[in-house]
Amino acid sequence: MNDAADANQRRPGQPLRRGWTTGTCATAATRAAYEALVTGECPDPVEAGLPGGARVSFAVAVFETFDGAATAGIVKDAGDDPDVTHGALIKATVRAGTPGSGVTFAAGEGVGTVTKPGLPIPPGEPAINPVPREMMRAAVREVVERFGASGDVIVELSIPGGEALAARTLNARLGIVGGLSILGTTGIVVPYSCAAWIHSIYRGIDVARASGIKHIAGSTGSTSEMAVQKLYGLSETALIDMGDFVGGMLKYAKRHPVPRITIAGGFAKMTKLGQGLLDLHSKSGSVDRIWLAELLREADAPADLIELCRDANTALQVLREAEQRGIPIGQFVARAAWKTAAQVLDGSPSVLDIAVFDREGKIVGRWG
Repeated sequence: MNDAADANQRRPGQPLRRGWTTGTCATAATRAAYEALVTGECPDPVEAGLPGGARVSFAVAVFETFDGAATAGIVKDAGDDPDVTHGALIKATVRAGTPGSGVTFAAGEGVGTVTKPGLPIPPGEPAINPVPREMMRAAVREVVERFGASGDVIVELSIPGGEALAARTLNARLGIVGGLSILGTTGIVVPYSCAAWIHSIYRGIDVARASGIKHIAGSTGSTSEMAVQKLYGLSETALIDMGDFVGGMLKYAKRHPVPRITIAGGFAKMTKLGQGLLDLHSKSGSVDRIWLAELLREADAPADLIELCRDANTALQVLREAEQRGIPIGQFVARAAWKTAAQVLDGSPSVLDIAVFDREGKIVGRWG
């Protein structure tokens, strides 16, 4: 048996501590609650199996029995990942279900309900993804095999304070109302992988496609998102908060095409895209002022502006200076960004365009 400390061992070059998904915590809570319901005793610590076959153990934070049901809770440890659910209490209440019904799921306090098509779970169902559902079914089967129970149970998951935490996620845009989603594909949270964000990008595209939307826009931030929505009159469902993950969005959109895709972002972020970067975070690369200076040369900018660009403190400074002199550098950045994005979409039927905005949301360049 591996315990949490074993699974969190640091690997060379990766000193950050791994954590556990909401799905893994829900599985451990389900196992503890069902075993307590069957035997009268709550296992503490309790084991949970991961999709890859590993087993981990968790301390049970809360436990109670009442009216033919048992509740157990696990405090989520997301490791060193900046996860909004880190420290949240993931609770499972298990009670007997209708004979022959198997395992059914219900959303309690702080767990959302799906209201839009396009997600892995149909509308009307608790926002508990397929992999965590199978993990919990496996946990129920373990109790059945060990203690001879029926396995026909209702598992109600709850996260106290989950509705407030969900306001810091993209759930509302995806049509998940009332709380958080129970997520996870491996059971493990890799620090700074931003897997939850990328998952939201994918689900956003899925929901847009299922809703029949023909034009989606991926934006790097709130300013560009509001600007591109106004520019094209897009609905909220058409807006994809891709952040820095333009490559992840485009690759998924290539596999799941939408007729038209707009990539919208600020001048600096789109400059990085024009340079060829598909991850626009500062850790992956900065604005190359030498590259930007060459772009100014292509735009027939005066020599002093080109020299200023090489020594500029920020990309915004370059944009402002170019605008004052009537040099459409935003247009040249948009064209370069389009070339990078189009290479990722190569072979896709989607029509692509780029929209570049300044910090006030004014458009400074378009291409495509």
